[in-house]
Amino acid sequence: MDEFAIELDGAELIGVETGDGLPVVFLHAGVCDHRMWHEQMRVAAENGWHAIAYDRRGYGDSTSADEAFSHVDDLEAVLDAFDIHAAIFVGCSLGGGVAVDFALRHPGRVIGLVLIGTSITGAPWSATEEERGIEMVEEDAWERGDLEMMNKVQAHEWLDGPRAQSGRVGGAVRELFFDMNAKALTKPALTQIEDEPDAWSRVGQVTAPTMLIVGDEDFTALIERHEHLSETMPNSFAAVLEGAAHIPSIEQPEMINRMLEEFLDALAGDEGEFDVDEESEEVPPE
Repeated sequence: MDEFAIELDGAELIGVETGDGLPVVFLHAGVCDHRMWHEQMRVAAENGWHAIAYDRRGYGDSTSADEAFSHVDDLEAVLDAFDIHAAIFVGCSLGGGVAVDFALRHPGRVIGLVLIGTSITGAPWSATEEERGIEMVEEDAWERGDLEMMNKVQAHEWLDGPRAQSGRVGGAVRELFFDMNAKALTKPALTQIEDEPDAWSRVGQVTAPTMLIVGDEDFTALIERHEHLSETMPNSFAAVLEGAAHIPSIEQPEMINRMLEEFLDALAGDEGEFDVDEESEEVPPE
């Protein structure tokens, strides 16, 4: 993969690209950086697509002064730097929220969307008693400034799943999570992020072909959100991954690779028409 740097006023966005063809832009979760997508970028490039991923401000190797900015504006700047008019966007969690906000602002620049455990600006949040318990542990670690404990708790929340056994996902995947999230936790605070308009009430306006994915070990609120989006977004296909939590691109990369490859093939073959079964599909682990 080739590294790149994009200079903005007060910021430098760092990322990687690989392959040639129509662009697929990968947007990382809020506890990760662009490295969560390396396997999917490889698959996209091997199938004739131009894969691009970058660290947003506050993550990975990107840097930023504490100034007013918008993640959507930054995404537009990345596209413009590559002279890209329209792309497919693959986003997880907060990255998915950025993709949806961009799609609502620039619908003509979105060929398709893959949204995994996605954030949606203005979406409601609720938690079970068990989930609220781990959220309270996280809040306590944050208030005490214990970033090492924060990293461990967030690995339980987002990598293992809030209702799963802590340490369910181990080895190199867990070490990668710790490294990505540690970088985000130790970055200087950015206090002037501009709020995006409410998207929750407007998701039905996103008409681009969309694949919705959520793991059945993810937060209950995100599973419920996934169901709502599958019923509301007019050109969407929904799949629930068995035995996966919030970051299946590193937990179950082979499954996500296969689903992404099929989605890209469908877009390329159907010239923008993505005919799907409206019912949500249960996808067992391989």
